[in-house]
Amino acid sequence: MANLPQYSIVERHGMKTCSTGSAWEPKLGYSRAVRKGQMIFVTGTVGINADKTYTPDVGAQAQRSLDIIAGALEALGAKITDVVRTRMYVTDVSEWEKVAVVHGAVFGDIRPATTIVQVGRLIDTEALIEIEVDAVVA
Repeated sequence: MANLPQYSIVERHGMKTCSTGSAWEPKLGYSRAVRKGQMIFVTGTVGINADKTYTPDVGAQAQRSLDIIAGALEALGAKITDVVRTRMYVTDVSEWEKVAVVHGAVFGDIRPATTIVQVGRLIDTEALIEIEVDAVVA
């Protein structure tokens, strides 16, 4: 997991919030991830590179998204093995097998509930996939 964003944690309203410093977070009023008790919810995360560019391959973007998500989980005291649900939004569902290879490599032994759906587009037009996860810390 190279070149991950800086994760900052703030406690507010009885929960811990995790920020990656994305310009979207304050603009839309959200956190990258929120922990309330044993539950962690990671917002839709695109596979943007550290230099603010995108690799034009959905599989590479999926891997980058999951790396950023794993970092947010770790910042909140969880592991990728705590994930119980994933949701993947893709702009071209015909590319699902590239996403499946990455998702399967990360979650093959964990086997969370998952959804993959096609959307018309994402806010950042170069993003081909956005991934959300929910986790429960034992």
